[in-house]
Amino acid sequence: MSQSGGALPDFRRYRRLRQSEGLRRFARETILHPGDFVYPLFVTFGRGVRREVSSMPDVFQLSIDQLEREANVLLDLGIGSVILFGIPEVKDLEASDAYDPDGIVQQAIRELKRIAPNLVVIGDVCCCEYTSHGHCGILDGEIVDNDRTLALLARTAVAQAHAGVDIVAPSDMMDGRVRVIREALDGAGYVNLPILSYSAKYASGFYGPFRDAADSTPEFGDRRSHQMDPANVREAYLEIAADIDEGADAIIVKPAMPYLDVIAGARERFDVPIAAYNVSGEYAMVRAAGRAGWIDERRVTMELLTSIRRAGASQIITYHAKSAAGWLREEYGATLRVRSSPVVGVSQGTPAGGVQSD
Repeated sequence: MSQSGGALPDFRRYRRLRQSEGLRRFARETILHPGDFVYPLFVTFGRGVRREVSSMPDVFQLSIDQLEREANVLLDLGIGSVILFGIPEVKDLEASDAYDPDGIVQQAIRELKRIAPNLVVIGDVCCCEYTSHGHCGILDGEIVDNDRTLALLARTAVAQAHAGVDIVAPSDMMDGRVRVIREALDGAGYVNLPILSYSAKYASGFYGPFRDAADSTPEFGDRRSHQMDPANVREAYLEIAADIDEGADAIIVKPAMPYLDVIAGARERFDVPIAAYNVSGEYAMVRAAGRAGWIDERRVTMELLTSIRRAGASQIITYHAKSAAGWLREEYGATLRVRSSPVVGVSQGTPAGGVQSD
């Protein structure tokens, strides 16, 4: 039935495709899938440990024996990728647990690949969780020594490769680390192991809750000597270009929400997969406001994740992954199945997590 008569208007009725949820879904340009998400896991020593992070509701430090339960939940939701952060029992000046063959992350990699071979396991490569001072490498006084740190990062990547990791992800922001890691992996026989580099990682105030989760707050100073200035965007593209030139197969922009312009600009300029890290502070703000009743947490979370995807991210590293995947299942139905991940072709032929409607 016509809502009005008379002459045809001289404007276009864009509202026609917004009249119902079915029409809005029909015209939707950006679609989220659980397979777009990478879920961060914080792995710690001990047994039977499932310790909630006080500043991050529903995020836990987990001991190795808890990983099977967690992996089963993620795979059931259609989330097929995780990124690992380790909390060792002992920290030292050399970050030795990071590259110890029996270090906490290497143990977690072996366990996850044993219990869930099709789960794509990404190893974060950095020193900050493993050093007694909380900085990202070897210190020269109170400054991180770039070139001495490179050797530790290379050893860490190779140790993770030996353990069976699918992707290594250097997050330290040392100059030249992608080249050194690529050479070390190739020299150890891992020529097909992909590097997902944190290429544009900003010195952000949004990292606070992560440092609670990973026990990695610097003992003194901060990380602005190596992480990027939030005011810069052209520099981000230089960093990304350098990492790709050195051998990165895919890159990460971190954080996500305040840097959508960087994600969109990178998508226009580079033809590699781009992941965005929806970081701990972004997560904590949404959860806190939702718990206080100030926002509709589900609606805001899905709007936020959609905006990151719309900006051009192939994958979203996010603590919202489990909740968002559950909401997507409610919206699109339970007939979801795993598909290949768009992030990077895993050399072992292992399908990454993802879903599509049957």
